[in-house]
Amino acid sequence: MNQNNYTWVTEFLLLGLSDDPQARLILIILFLGVYLGTVLGSLLLIYLVITESQLHTPMYFFLCNLSLADLWASSSIVPQALVHMLTRKKVISFMGCAAQIFLSIISGATQCSVLAVMSYDRYLAICDPMHYSLIMTGRICGHLALACWFSGIVISSVDTIFTVCLPYQGDNRIDHFFCDAPALLTLASGDTHKAEIAIFSMGVVILLAPVSLILVSYGSIIVTIIRMKTSSGRLKAFSTCGSHLLVVILFYGTLIISYMTPTSSREQIKGVAVFYGVINPMLNPIIYSLRNKDVTRALRNTINRIKS
Repeated sequence: MNQNNYTWVTEFLLLGLSDDPQARLILIILFLGVYLGTVLGSLLLIYLVITESQLHTPMYFFLCNLSLADLWASSSIVPQALVHMLTRKKVISFMGCAAQIFLSIISGATQCSVLAVMSYDRYLAICDPMHYSLIMTGRICGHLALACWFSGIVISSVDTIFTVCLPYQGDNRIDHFFCDAPALLTLASGDTHKAEIAIFSMGVVILLAPVSLILVSYGSIIVTIIRMKTSSGRLKAFSTCGSHLLVVILFYGTLIISYMTPTSSREQIKGVAVFYGVINPMLNPIIYSLRNKDVTRALRNTINRIKS
């Protein structure tokens, strides 16, 4: 690619997950199957929320935004990874790499905010049901959703600008299967201290701050559930929050390992990236659909309408 250490990098070589042909074939089948599942599951969930009146509630409105972010996240990573697995030329242009960093971080940061808002929604529904409908109006929900996406754009812009504005000369081999800001920083020719601080700070803002809100919300929810007099009420409350809490644990756990633990090995980071960038977007629709009676009922109604 580049002939000496003083040549400015115009494209990057993505080393991927494996050079073994058999392992690569398995990864192609896995990535393709998971991506198709993500697309179908997310689009189906979005369709149900839009068309079924029983799902026209704040919780499902935010779930619709989460599904859109899942679809965005998977589409910004998986198609390019599949193309590189199927071809010998595994290069991506400098601007293409910057675009992938920008788009993938937008979806991830937006998901962080949406999950935090969803926890606040569950807090109001369980801990303050008398004022729930007064607080979570359609206008407020719309503003909260816009704020989630705007926060994703801001976080992504900061991370991308600090990453791509560094000088890149000589080595252009990224030890990853997609362009990720921390992986790209290891190739920079200049001082990366400011960029690392900026990315870590954005991580604190978009990871630890929402996690704190989620912990406070669920702490209050658990106390409220314990104080409920009927077991049926407790079961319904736990069922409502269980799916969201499972998604939160899976999503935030993998992101914190990847972005907030600099001592993680490269193989560990790539493995975690496969989970949060490829597998997790497919799991979210499954988790919410299988554990949610309203969604399964809406799906049956849709199937019955199609049959009739």
